[in-house]
Amino acid sequence: MTVYPLSYICGSAEIGDNSVIFPGVYIGKGSRVGDDCLVYPGVTVMDGVEIGNRVVIHPNSVIGSDGFGYVQDGDRHHKIPQVGGVIIGDDVEIGACVTIDRATTGNTVIGEGTKIDNLVQIAHNVTIGRHSIIVSQVGIAGSTKIGGYVTLAGQTGVSDHSEIESHTVVGAMSGVLGKLKRGVYLGVPVRPHREFLRLQGLINRLPDIVKEVKKLRQEIEVLKGEASGSEK
Repeated sequence: MTVYPLSYICGSAEIGDNSVIFPGVYIGKGSRVGDDCLVYPGVTVMDGVEIGNRVVIHPNSVIGSDGFGYVQDGDRHHKIPQVGGVIIGDDVEIGACVTIDRATTGNTVIGEGTKIDNLVQIAHNVTIGRHSIIVSQVGIAGSTKIGGYVTLAGQTGVSDHSEIESHTVVGAMSGVLGKLKRGVYLGVPVRPHREFLRLQGLINRLPDIVKEVKKLRQEIEVLKGEASGSEK
């Protein structure tokens, strides 16, 4: 184990064999970092976080910050206590400036081998399965369940309490609501890949379709005029 200067490790925290804690890291009480991990400068690991073996966490990421939970009473929002934890599986890599919130109760879970790009937000009580890929600027809202071998491309947003089956791919800048069965999806809200392409083709033709409709309306008006004239 190597701990560089200017890091702070609470007395009840544990650091495994051959792990390297770079300068400016905070490891909270009751947290555990496994063997052969790399925790780069500026990382914050809050209390009660469990990190597996061979995990890499890049600079300025925060693991175990409070979940975003409030209840409104009158004209005020009152914070719901966030007393759960975070479990990071073995061989996970977490990019720079990633935030993974602790659970309200229970745990937020990142499965073994999952890779998370920079600037990703993972909310409270999210579960991500094994060997998934979460690309930059993805936002995953609370209590979402994501299977194994899932790919979420850049800037995808996932609504709370959604479910995504294993081996699913969601294209960039998509919006996920509800439950997705295994497949490839795109769009806001997401649609199956082929359906999205068909709709996109129609959208691209809309200017021409509008012109055709205007022309048809003009021709109908002319025919109406001719018909009324012949009746007289």
